[in-house]
Amino acid sequence: MIKNILNLGDSAIYYDFGNQINKETNKKVIDYFNSIQKSSIDGIKNLIPSYNKLIVSFDLKITNFEELKKKINKIEISEIGEKKNKTIKIPICCNDEFFLDKNILTKRLKLSTNEILKKFLNKDYFCYMTGFVAGMPFLGDISKELRTDRLETPRVKVPQGSVGITEQFSNIYTFESPGGWNIIGNTPLNIFNSNNEENPVLINPGDEVSFFQITKKEYEKLNEK
Repeated sequence: MIKNILNLGDSAIYYDFGNQINKETNKKVIDYFNSIQKSSIDGIKNLIPSYNKLIVSFDLKITNFEELKKKINKIEISEIGEKKNKTIKIPICCNDEFFLDKNILTKRLKLSTNEILKKFLNKDYFCYMTGFVAGMPFLGDISKELRTDRLETPRVKVPQGSVGITEQFSNIYTFESPGGWNIIGNTPLNIFNSNNEENPVLINPGDEVSFFQITKKEYEKLNEK
């Protein structure tokens, strides 16, 4: 399960679950993340889960590495199956104006546009983590036939709502930002809502996600809401 527990700087614990990036390993990370979050241990400031790591930052005025590690070790870790994770369907428009890297992908993958979209849409994805920019979900695993490197030259601005692929993952840009993922479409959904203080993130680690294609008219209607 946990391969190593280290003191990260003066005020954080680093839980290492190994080097593998897969659903089983990530579920263990999320189990620990959810269980520690639920425990409300004094002194914990922030929890940062990733594919196969978990960082627990703490307030040195309240606790320390050894004390907090002992308290966390006493927590009963609940499995992800006991927590109801969401299944979310995301609309995506793949018209040419949104499929920014159509030419690059068809050449790299040696697949037609229809073949790329069929392989991408005909699959359920697992949210491994969120990050880079607020609420951006990292979703896996895409079909092996669609796996490719990042763009050689990243874009200075990737439009909000862009859906990208690289290596074994897909993501959704929650804000306009720089990025080097291969963009295949855009969703009108607001994946991160800063006005919703209680629950600003639509997709959380452990959620299941699928995409369905919509027309430009449907995109515009949803974008008006």
